[in-house]
Amino acid sequence: MQRKIGVPVLLCVLSVLACAVPARAQAGDKAAIQALYKQFNVAFDKKDVDAIMALYAPDCFVFDIIPPRQYVGYDAYKKDWQDTFAAFPGASSTSFSDLDITVVGSVAYSHYIVDGTMADKDGKSVHLVVRSTDVLRKTGGKWHIVQEHNSFPVDLATGQPDLLSKP
Repeated sequence: MQRKIGVPVLLCVLSVLACAVPARAQAGDKAAIQALYKQFNVAFDKKDVDAIMALYAPDCFVFDIIPPRQYVGYDAYKKDWQDTFAAFPGASSTSFSDLDITVVGSVAYSHYIVDGTMADKDGKSVHLVVRSTDVLRKTGGKWHIVQEHNSFPVDLATGQPDLLSKP
C-alpha cells in the first residue's frame, strides 16, 4: 500500500519541479530584458548610437515616430539614430514606465511608455511621450529587439498627434 502512495506523490513532486524550472528561467529572462531597457536609457542619455544598436538584431524592423514609415535592418535604423542625434545635439534624457514583458521560450514581447526630452542645436527642448511595443528574440543566450513599433495617439477630430499622451 505504501508503494502505491509513493508513486503518485513522486509524480506530483516531479511535475511541480518541472513547472518551477521554466518559471525561474522566465524570471531570469524578464530580468535580462529589463536590463536591456536600462542599457537603452543609459545609451540614449549619452547619445551612444553603437550602444543603442547593440540591443537590436541585425534583421530588425522598426516603425518609428519619424519618417520614413519603416526602417528595415540594422543599418537603416542605425542611420535613424545618427540623424536624430545630429538634429538634437543638446542634452537628452529618457525614461521608461508601464513596462510589461511576456516571455515564451526564446521569444518575448513587451510594451511600455517612453518619456523623452532632447534639445536641438539652439537649446530648444522637445519633450515627447511615445508608446512602444517590441518583439525580442534570444539567440546565443542574449536578448535582442527584432521588431519595434513606436507611436503617438492621434486626435481624429484634428488629425494632430498627442505628443504628451497620458493614460
